[in-house]
Amino acid sequence: MSTGKVVSLVLGSLILLVGVALLFGGGTLVGVDLTFSDEDGFLNLPPTDIERDTYAVAGRMVLEGDWIWWWKHPATIQVRMTGEQPVFIGIVPSSDLKGYLSDVSYSQIEDIDFDDYWADRVWTTDYRDYIGTIAPASPADQTFWHASVQGAGEQTLRWAIEPGDWMLVVMNADASRGIEVSGTVGAHAPWLLGVGIGLLAAGVALVALGLTLILFVARRARIEAPQAPAESSQPIASGGFPLTFKAEMTEPLSPALWLVKWFLLIPHLLVLPFLWVGFAFSWIVALFAILFTGRYPRGLFDYNVGVMRWTWRVAFYSYQALGTDRYPPFTLQAGGYPADLDVRYPETLSQGLVLVKWWLLAIPHYIVVGILQGGAGFYSWGLVTILTMFAAITLLFTGRYPKDIFRLVVGMNRWAFRVFAYAALMTDEYPPFRLEE
Repeated sequence: MSTGKVVSLVLGSLILLVGVALLFGGGTLVGVDLTFSDEDGFLNLPPTDIERDTYAVAGRMVLEGDWIWWWKHPATIQVRMTGEQPVFIGIVPSSDLKGYLSDVSYSQIEDIDFDDYWADRVWTTDYRDYIGTIAPASPADQTFWHASVQGAGEQTLRWAIEPGDWMLVVMNADASRGIEVSGTVGAHAPWLLGVGIGLLAAGVALVALGLTLILFVARRARIEAPQAPAESSQPIASGGFPLTFKAEMTEPLSPALWLVKWFLLIPHLLVLPFLWVGFAFSWIVALFAILFTGRYPRGLFDYNVGVMRWTWRVAFYSYQALGTDRYPPFTLQAGGYPADLDVRYPETLSQGLVLVKWWLLAIPHYIVVGILQGGAGFYSWGLVTILTMFAAITLLFTGRYPKDIFRLVVGMNRWAFRVFAYAALMTDEYPPFRLEE
């Protein structure tokens, strides 16, 4: 594959990632708007109960001018409270409240925790209680409130917020002790639904663009048939299962090059994640195509085989085998490298098996591959990597790679790629439980 096509694949994968992020963000905003916004466009916190054996409950609000402008000036907050007796709600500068509640028992909100909201449908509040010896004067008689409301039943206070250090205060209208109210606090956010829909639309467009770019490159880069293995000291290829697997040790191997291969592989490790993002999206499209037509789209099939081939070459060069010192090519195409693979294209696939083989039928193999490759797959510390590192240390001190270890790690990798092919819906033939061909 040319450099331009590799760049196109990386660009398409990046566009897909951004599109998926926008879909997630837009869906979250739309969901929040539909769940927590009222008919007036106020985004409200979930309702909660406030019960404190004090004369007042206060919550501090430090508002910055830049934040207010960003939200949408003039920004408005809404406080709704209802209690067994008439309730008072007021907004006051923090400095003015200190004198009013001096030597008065009151509770100040320190923290609001939403961790348990989705499980219990409530949010918890941490308070700091201040102990006093006198009762406060009637709140309605005070002149320092910038906004206030009082009365029986549900009371709603709306305030066009201003920069400053403010306190939201809830009391009984008669200034009596014992606060028992239910209510919520919200902010005016009429733009939330529109922004969410806009992000969803942009996400759909970017996902479509990224997927189109990947499919275009995959269609243009038809994978050539793998070349016949050349004469080698260690030719290994599999048969039977529709995966052709090639792994040829190229001797002599440098005793110490493996110490820096992690650094040499950085370009591949930057490209491969984007290729696998394209692989994932191709797999999703292929799943539905097989479900409805019984056929795996050929362009997607060739692309996914190419990603597996690229991955195996990098794995073979690096710490999954260390079988060659030849640097892996930046291509999805077959041939020209000591490590290669191909999967025979199936003309038809079972429409029923596609729903169960990748998550249910393959479970026994997932367990085995998890042991062989480690819980996180390639480049984690599974049995394959441990054996390869043992061979690397032997190579460092003796200049020779133990052939039995090489055959073993190649067989383990072969097993893993057979499972990849099955889970990627490329074949209906169940992978064999064996390392050899």
